[in-house]
Amino acid sequence: MKLRLPKISLWPKFIKRSIPKTLWGRALLIIVLPVALMQFAVTWAFFDMHWETVTARLSEGLVGDIVWAVDAYEADPTTQNMTRISEQAQKAMQLSIVYQPHKALPERRRPNPWAALDRSLKRALQNQLDDPFWFDTTRYAGAVDIRVQVDGGVMRIIAPRERAFATRAHIFILWMGGATFFLTTISILFIRNQVRAIERLARAAEAFGKGEDDPGFKPYGAAEVRAAAHAFLKMKARIQRHIEQRTTLLASVSHDLRTPLTRLKLELAMAPQDTATERMKQDVSEMAYMIDEYLAFARGEMQDTQEDVSINGLLAALNDSIERSGHKLQLSPLSEDVTISAREMGLQRALTNLIMNGFHHAKVVAVSAEVEVKATINKTGGPARLLHIYVDDDGPGIAPDKREDAMKAFSRLDESRNQNVKGVGLGLSIAHDIIRGHGGELVLDQSPLGGLRADIRLPVA
Repeated sequence: MKLRLPKISLWPKFIKRSIPKTLWGRALLIIVLPVALMQFAVTWAFFDMHWETVTARLSEGLVGDIVWAVDAYEADPTTQNMTRISEQAQKAMQLSIVYQPHKALPERRRPNPWAALDRSLKRALQNQLDDPFWFDTTRYAGAVDIRVQVDGGVMRIIAPRERAFATRAHIFILWMGGATFFLTTISILFIRNQVRAIERLARAAEAFGKGEDDPGFKPYGAAEVRAAAHAFLKMKARIQRHIEQRTTLLASVSHDLRTPLTRLKLELAMAPQDTATERMKQDVSEMAYMIDEYLAFARGEMQDTQEDVSINGLLAALNDSIERSGHKLQLSPLSEDVTISAREMGLQRALTNLIMNGFHHAKVVAVSAEVEVKATINKTGGPARLLHIYVDDDGPGIAPDKREDAMKAFSRLDESRNQNVKGVGLGLSIAHDIIRGHGGELVLDQSPLGGLRADIRLPVA
């Protein structure tokens, strides 16, 4: 007995949900994320290893000068000594020192948004200065206000900001931000150009699947994308050649068989009319019907062109056609008509096949339509709309496990609807191919009437 180990996902679910789903988004993430992480790491290393170190040394040097001034004044607390200290500090240290008698230190201090500045200066003051102090790095744009409590008052020192901090860090940040922006822009332009080639290939493949042609499509982009585009063009040519050969073959067979069938019909019309003759006429008529079905299946709807089709107009025309054939259809059109781009004759043929298939096995056939607004986002950025056309009947239906087989070509289920007298098992298959050629889907389900529901799902622009 072979043991199967449970699959272990290396990525948490929230990360999987956050990763972009498109190639464009993922390629951009692969290029931009490492660049952003590298820039962040370099910036962090710069501030941690260089900027804070330089700032700490500058703060220590400034505080050393302040300690000298405080100690010099406390050694001789006279007005003359204070004047001499102020002159020397201004001349040699660029410090403006003023003695404020009978003053006290402020009780509050405005914190600097960049906490590293206050942290470095505070650490230097605590380590070198024994007297109470107060400082403010936000009051003046180009200076630092430091006050020290001394005997009889407060010594206020105004120091240039560059003496306490490394003031050129913003230039480094601008260079790093500019480099990141420049590299990201180049990455976006390069990736967009590469992804555009894949998008064009996808649109050409989708158009070909719908029976359309894109004459302007040419391979371009990276070597791998061009190789895929060349392979697609070769595959497209082979498929078109195969379709043309199949259509030509079946058209020739159909033409060759129609001649003897026509002679048989003429001879039967001139023969004595009895029960055997009527049965032979029925067989000949069924053979002609089968030939038409084979030819329609081989030809498909490739010759039709896309055009704007009104759904309610299509259903009304279909209802008239069904009534002329002797059947009564229960029709429920859209409350608000919509228009889709489709091959009208092909879509009408698909609906006719589904409706007539229902009349072969049921007494009541109903056709209704509705537009569903899906939660998914389409290419235009809005919610996607899906057109549903339901064909319901009250017949025996098809078992759920056989519905997929019922849409295969030449499928004639032994226990259900496809065991019909007239037909070759191509009705559902032709309808299925036509709907898929429109970018839609045909789903078989249980009908509210008790029989089979054919749900035609078509995208609405």
